[in-house]
Amino acid sequence: MPFVTTNDGTRIFYKDWGTGQPVVFSHGWPLTADAWDDQIMFLGQHGYRCIAHDRRSHGRSDQTWHGNEMDTYADDLAALTAHLDLKDAIHVGHSTGGGEVTRYIGRHGTKRVAKAVLIGAVPPIMLKTAANPGGLPIEVFNDIRAKVSADRSQFFKDLTMPFYGYNREGTKSSQGIRDSFWLQGMLGGIKGIYDCIKAFSETDFTEDLKKIDVPTLIMHGDDDQIVPIGASAMLSSKLVKGSTLKVYPGFSHGMCAINKDVINADLLEFFKGA
Repeated sequence: MPFVTTNDGTRIFYKDWGTGQPVVFSHGWPLTADAWDDQIMFLGQHGYRCIAHDRRSHGRSDQTWHGNEMDTYADDLAALTAHLDLKDAIHVGHSTGGGEVTRYIGRHGTKRVAKAVLIGAVPPIMLKTAANPGGLPIEVFNDIRAKVSADRSQFFKDLTMPFYGYNREGTKSSQGIRDSFWLQGMLGGIKGIYDCIKAFSETDFTEDLKKIDVPTLIMHGDDDQIVPIGASAMLSSKLVKGSTLKVYPGFSHGMCAINKDVINADLLEFFKGA
């Protein structure tokens, strides 16, 4: 399996499939690069080189005690793009991965970046603060930490219901999708999975968003129960100059899987646009 070794010796797993303009995918918590399989298959078949990595302490990458925070995640992504010498790349991030893409651009600029896509993404900041009154209270994230510590296996199984909107009346759940989520989550190291809760909830990406100077598409479901749209996409779209906001009525946080045909078509249209 291909790995890139970062400055602190951590090995980051990645897959690199197809040919053409590179598209780099950053996954959500607590998942892996496999969460992007629906997009990679589709875009690879439409002439794009698709690259997806497992964030440190997730999936097949090394499980580290240190470095499970956004600055290091962004630097790991920079190490991958440098290792592959990617140019004119499109960066796509979902949820926590949207934060990773945003911080990567904030720290490393857009010299290698052509476009960006933030899907159900955590920026500008999830936590409720005096400056962000629409965010979620710290108790929400403390509860996630407590459940991960107590029985993360059961918590991941339970989390699939709101994540994919399966708790909504009239929806039919896929046991296969739920099992895949659980399996990806359980591949990660407990310390990194735990630390990442702070990373995705408390990191303030406001200044990073202001530094994005490439065409950016912000996609969000208005029934996202994990990253509420009001305190995320609606604010980020105002901070990223010239960005395009696309709101999907009734779509969940897991829309890349549940509504893959719609999402894939919109990604392809954005990629092919000027």
